[in-house]
Amino acid sequence: VTTFKVPEDFGSVLDKQVIGPTTENLIKSDFPVQTFKPKVQIAFQGLPGQRPREVEIERRRRLYLTFDIAQLLASKGIDSNQLMPRHHDPDNMPTIQEKKDPVFGIYLPLKIFDDEEYDCRTPEEWISLGQEPGSQDRKPVPGKALLPTDDVLGHEDPKSRKLIYEWIDVGVLDYDKETKLYLVHKRLKNTLVQDEEGRPILNRGITPEG
Repeated sequence: VTTFKVPEDFGSVLDKQVIGPTTENLIKSDFPVQTFKPKVQIAFQGLPGQRPREVEIERRRRLYLTFDIAQLLASKGIDSNQLMPRHHDPDNMPTIQEKKDPVFGIYLPLKIFDDEEYDCRTPEEWISLGQEPGSQDRKPVPGKALLPTDDVLGHEDPKSRKLIYEWIDVGVLDYDKETKLYLVHKRLKNTLVQDEEGRPILNRGITPEG
């Protein structure tokens, strides 16, 4: 009967047995599952022959994951690094013939062109996606933000001409109604939003110091 004797490291034996692909989510993430689900205007119970709601959600989720805002802007000839206003350099003002930089600089704020009429969710709805059922903690929501690559200089002088801005994966922690600004934190390994000690940042990211 030694044939049926279970080895002591039986768990490790099972882990080594991989039979085809798995549907289990093996990626460790600080984001709730519902934050990746798109919003669809489809009834929960459809008629026979119609596309089920869950199928449409999964199709759109996979479609949206293929989009990259940096590539979409680049395809329209837009340089993301030039979207941020910088300090003017009066000693090196370009001429019209050089066509390097705009002579008069950026003088219209971006919020003039920000149309929220067709947004699928309000800012409060986006933030509420981090609230998991049965939990008091509110987790971050995945997003992308145009941030400087140099964090130190970016905090000291966001309009410095030395800064390079790129679209970076972040976790959205909070939203301010008055300023209409989001509080974000850069992701670690694309799916983790943690502090210096490796703890997940929850509940708007507010520290004891404020």
